[in-house]
Amino acid sequence: MKKILLACLFLTCFIPKIMAQTKNVSLRIIQTSDVHGCFFPYDFIERRPKSGSMARVITYVDSLRQIYGRNLLLFDNGDILQGQPTCYYCNFVKPSIENLAAKVVNYMQYDAQTIGNHDIETGHPVYDKWIQEVHCPMIGANIIDTKTGRPYVQPYATYVRQGVKIAVIGLLTPAIPNWLQESLWSGLRFDEMVSSARYWVDYVQKYEQPDIIIGLFHSGKDGGIVTKDYEEDASLRIAKEVEGFDLILYGHDHTRHEDVVKNVAGKDVVCLDPSSIACMVCDAKINVQLKDGKVIKKDVSGKVVDIRSQKIDEQFMAHFKSDIDSINQYVERRIGTFKNTIYTRDCYFGNSSFCDFIHNLQLSITGADISFNAPLSFDTKIKAGDVHVSDMFNLYKYENQIYVMRLTGEEVRKHLEMSYDLWVNTMTSPDDHIMLMNDNAREDMQRFGFKNLAFNFDSAAGIDYEVDVTKPNGQKVRILRMSNGEPFDEKKTYNVVMNSYRGNGGGELLTKGAGIPHEELTNRIIYQSERDQRYYMMKEIEKAGTMDLKPNNNWRFVPEEWTKPAIERDRKLIFGD
Repeated sequence: MKKILLACLFLTCFIPKIMAQTKNVSLRIIQTSDVHGCFFPYDFIERRPKSGSMARVITYVDSLRQIYGRNLLLFDNGDILQGQPTCYYCNFVKPSIENLAAKVVNYMQYDAQTIGNHDIETGHPVYDKWIQEVHCPMIGANIIDTKTGRPYVQPYATYVRQGVKIAVIGLLTPAIPNWLQESLWSGLRFDEMVSSARYWVDYVQKYEQPDIIIGLFHSGKDGGIVTKDYEEDASLRIAKEVEGFDLILYGHDHTRHEDVVKNVAGKDVVCLDPSSIACMVCDAKINVQLKDGKVIKKDVSGKVVDIRSQKIDEQFMAHFKSDIDSINQYVERRIGTFKNTIYTRDCYFGNSSFCDFIHNLQLSITGADISFNAPLSFDTKIKAGDVHVSDMFNLYKYENQIYVMRLTGEEVRKHLEMSYDLWVNTMTSPDDHIMLMNDNAREDMQRFGFKNLAFNFDSAAGIDYEVDVTKPNGQKVRILRMSNGEPFDEKKTYNVVMNSYRGNGGGELLTKGAGIPHEELTNRIIYQSERDQRYYMMKEIEKAGTMDLKPNNNWRFVPEEWTKPAIERDRKLIFGD
């Protein structure tokens, strides 16, 4: 009996100790990216209800918070300051008020946020103010203050949940100088991502000793601009080459991705991208097993969740009612009248009233000889009748400035050669496609089924030319004359107007195409607008009052006996009409 009592006493003391040694912790990680001002389930450009939006994201997040509590972490991955008029209104029309992007992030209780390239595009006065207004950590390890040599914002953030320490490292694509003039990012440097990731993983492992490391990268899956110094889209490369990450949440390329890749140590790394405009979120689960306070097992899984069927959070909408009313009042202002409807879909198949309207405005505003422009929205229109401020966001999607640059005639042609090589197929028979397409890119919100990025399909005004789609790449464009009847001379220098994205090297049409070294582009600029392009276009429409828009008919695809039926086939394939 004495032995039995001693055994019971031993078990009574020992079993709780065994139980206390092991603990399971469940974490839930939600990420948004490339929200582009889609805070509310209303499209202020089309002035109609829209799917997605933060009003539905918060419903999904709060339903999970009821289960996970503080063990749910919510992150945003940048490009939140540009897109809908919700952004433009706070950034440039009423810049003194608290930025709506900050108000939404604070209301939804985000745990961290990174900066995107379109956030930098707003300029120091806007994004510096926004950074101060956001309550959660703003992280970006490779955004370097050139005065101090240290990160301009926090390089990472840490969290402890039930004894599990999580470190989140933020990175931004370093291709900013290829798109934006230096005045917008003065005093900053954007370091290469892979080496930055490696440095900061080593740093947090040494000084923070986290149990979980998450990457929050405003950089696409792979590809994009590649130079000797960096890659635009390096998220998957980091996952493979930089040991230490458990989960990588990324964005920038506006494409849904769900991948599990093996890193150099043979460990699986979950990589997720929720596309754009708050229609989807990344949703990851991390289950951690602890023994004596140390992690003995980690399981990471994740998926991209479509939240468009979620209910609208009415408390969220009520909280922001005054903001919504102010923006509605702004976008509903009438500025002029169009006699006919213009469509972006026409831009891909030849001369179009939509694209040529922008060409002609650029030429009129600046007095340049030649204009470059590409369709920035895949399939939109401005209807005949009254034109409102909201329509200006369809007419011109981004807050680019206007540049006039000095280019030789040969550089003009080579610029267009690269554009059309990205845009159209080399036809070898009348039955071939004229458009260069890729079925796998149909869900890509920057390609829309084209092989290449649709916003790099530059056409020109001020010159008459033909594009022979039977010719090999680099030999398709034949410039016939200036549109005013004067001869076109490849050795002559012309004033060429374009947007600042293109003028800074965006799309590489000036660098790889025309052959101008990137460091020389700044010296070619002879005019730079003070305000964004949309502002000047709105002023032109207000001044004209009523506009009858027609295509310039200054270029065409040839041979027409092949191209006309091919255009009809591909137009129907792409747009269904």
